[in-house]
Amino acid sequence: MPGMPPSTPPTRFVYLGPEGTFTETALSRAITSTEGSHDPRPSVAAALSAVRSGDADAALVPFENSVEGSVPATMDGLADGEPLVITREVFLEVAFVLAVRPGTALADVRSLASHPHALAQTSRRLAELLPGAPPVPATSTAAAAAAVAAGEVDAAVCAPIAASRYGLEILADDVADHAGAVTRFVLVSRPGPLPPPTGNDKTSLVAVVGDRTGALLELLTEFSVRGISLTRIESRPTRQRLGVYSFSLDCEGHVAEARVGEALAALHRLCDDVRFLGSYPREDGRENRTVPAESADAAFADAEDWLARLRSGEL
Repeated sequence: MPGMPPSTPPTRFVYLGPEGTFTETALSRAITSTEGSHDPRPSVAAALSAVRSGDADAALVPFENSVEGSVPATMDGLADGEPLVITREVFLEVAFVLAVRPGTALADVRSLASHPHALAQTSRRLAELLPGAPPVPATSTAAAAAAVAAGEVDAAVCAPIAASRYGLEILADDVADHAGAVTRFVLVSRPGPLPPPTGNDKTSLVAVVGDRTGALLELLTEFSVRGISLTRIESRPTRQRLGVYSFSLDCEGHVAEARVGEALAALHRLCDDVRFLGSYPREDGRENRTVPAESADAAFADAEDWLARLRSGEL
């Protein structure tokens, strides 16, 4: 599906809802309300589908967490279906609260709900506070808060904004097992003009390697020999059969750089499939490693000129 023209910035944003999720908070910090509409969707799949269908220009969805790792719904949603590209990343420190309907005491709580990642990040603390309350998975932390407000469950692990949004009381603050957890969100849109290189960028992709000895080593070598550092790599099943995996990875640099472009071209030749997920500014507060002289664009250009002279008979 064609992307938007370069002169048309996104104005219709969707996010993992309902209202009151950490994703909404992250979107409000990245995109002001004056830049366009902010509409919730009930799931990651629904948010991505809205972009693919043209009902939205861009979607903000959770990608990974510093405690629980990647979000499978987002990983798989970007690897499958019509291509989408990441244009921006947003980092948000998450703080969980235990919220209930007004007048509810801890002794009254018999059930609680939250997103599976939130439940995993608060399991020890919840076991101390509510040892007899079975956790119920929800599509989001805000959906759990809405369920409490509707009387479907007694308590929710959610963001403070969700507790306020749904008229709940907070029984306990900071219920996370690990303080300072950070979630990374990504803003995705249909393919189109990429953000220009800033000198401190990331490139994301998914590569499917064959079931053969040394396949992963071949993939990694293409980055290593060009002085490209990986910032994330993990495997995901392709659902074809055991032994065939896709590798989702982020590397330093922009596809417009010669070394990164050459590495991606090499993967296209070596791998069963490669899906480009975008090049975008790095926003995790870290700086890319210095590019070795032999891996700089000038070195690639000089090498190409030398090869062209050889092919033309000049020595």
